[in-house]
Amino acid sequence: MGVLARVALPCDSGLGDPRNKIGTASVTKTSTKKSPMREKTNFNKDKRRKHHHFLVTVFYADGEKFGRVYTDKDKADRFADRQKRSPVVKSARVTMVS
Repeated sequence: MGVLARVALPCDSGLGDPRNKIGTASVTKTSTKKSPMREKTNFNKDKRRKHHHFLVTVFYADGEKFGRVYTDKDKADRFADRQKRSPVVKSARVTMVS
């Protein structure tokens, strides 16, 4: 009959060793570059599309935000205009997303 023993495996993080301070680790931060603004794509040139998608984003006075997607631009515009009439809505915008 054999006896099984646990094999101690090395830990690279240093946090697994109880002799080290628990909860501290050194992290080196690399410099981050700001990415340039995204190019606006021209969705009108894509002839394969059957319809486009219009995102209506509603911004409320308390900082909340709500979005709804329409495939009809007129319906999206009407929804945005209807939301703008509400006293709790700060702004509403319609953007083509695809």
